[in-house]
Amino acid sequence: MMRVDLSHAKLTKDIASYQEAVNEAHKWLHEKSGQGNDFVGWVTWPNNYDKEEVARIKEVAAKLKDQTDVLLVCGIGGSYLGARAAIEMINGLYPKNGPEVIFIGNTFSATYLKQVYDYVKDKELVLNVISKSGTTTETSVSFRIFKELVESKYQDKAKERIIATTDAKRGTLKELALKEGYETFVIPDDIGGRYSVFTAVGLLCLAFVGIDPTVVLEGSKKAYEDLKDPDLSSNEAYKYAVARRILDEMGYKSEMFVTYELQMTSIAEWWKQLFGESEGKEGKGLLPTSACFSTDLHSLGQFIQEGQKCLFETLLWFDKMSEDITFPHEEVDFDKMNYLAGKKLSWVNEMAMKGTLSAHEEDGNVPNILIHLEDNSAFSFGYMIYFFFKACGMSCYLLGINPFNQPGVEVYKKKMFKLLGKE
Repeated sequence: MMRVDLSHAKLTKDIASYQEAVNEAHKWLHEKSGQGNDFVGWVTWPNNYDKEEVARIKEVAAKLKDQTDVLLVCGIGGSYLGARAAIEMINGLYPKNGPEVIFIGNTFSATYLKQVYDYVKDKELVLNVISKSGTTTETSVSFRIFKELVESKYQDKAKERIIATTDAKRGTLKELALKEGYETFVIPDDIGGRYSVFTAVGLLCLAFVGIDPTVVLEGSKKAYEDLKDPDLSSNEAYKYAVARRILDEMGYKSEMFVTYELQMTSIAEWWKQLFGESEGKEGKGLLPTSACFSTDLHSLGQFIQEGQKCLFETLLWFDKMSEDITFPHEEVDFDKMNYLAGKKLSWVNEMAMKGTLSAHEEDGNVPNILIHLEDNSAFSFGYMIYFFFKACGMSCYLLGINPFNQPGVEVYKKKMFKLLGKE
């Protein structure tokens, strides 16, 4: 399903030299004995997820999606990035199945929220608010505004169009959901936000747009099976994790996640949160950046080719995409492009990838990790996210940090609350 090619990575160490450290960190993940062990529930989630809740997710989505023009997903960070990434990767940028999905609760921008409000106010709505505590400020601001809209539109039927994904037992949002009679789904106690897309956090949204949650979970289960042995000769996720650490030690302090598909832009945003929030602590960690080629070769390509040698690239390549198109022939070859006539654009894209890889690696001296993914199906999405979860946990443990907390995020909140006058 996923294969890591390190032949372009210019590593100065043999990854096998890390085997002993990898074995120890693997135990920390699977035996829940490392730093942050309260949040490693995702490791076995593909095997022990709540099947009754997933069935209910499908049932609720099936009941409501035909009555819905817009699904408003209200959450921030891991509460929306994974779902958005999945929808765009699997269904494309202009999906045909189910209602339109609009993400709110991830910004204080009055301009954006007013534009969304005006756009959806006359449409049939369902509002899914996602928050463990119910007090995340960005999410709470949007939820109050759009809850009021739903209540004004649907009156005593509003509770049928508001869904809360939150803690199983406690918290402000859970209390409100019980009081108002909202449908609720659970954010597991032992899975943090950035590892939560294959829980109800992401699966409800996917079910609304015709993506089967069970297939996503089956993909993750296949990854679990493939990646449960720490042997670096076979564990592709751990190969990637070790290669990142070697490149870090070699002086490369930024990792650029590269794709050649525009519908993977949100996957890159999800990946940046996963690694940035997990790894960026104690003055350590790689700066996660991203680019979509060939588009960004016309903006960032010059720096990558000839600028400071501070970054390496991690290229995620699909061996097969779900759609293709053939380049047409013109009788009058006015643009001198007939040499491509009859060629599939997927082939053109692949040649652009191979040419760029050669230019950056050989002429630009930029290391590249190449990761092959079979296709952009729901099954492959489930496999891919588990692959990156496993790689991220391993990367952080090899760096000697807790992969599952985010203490630095609290700093801006304290200063913001002071300026806002919150007691």
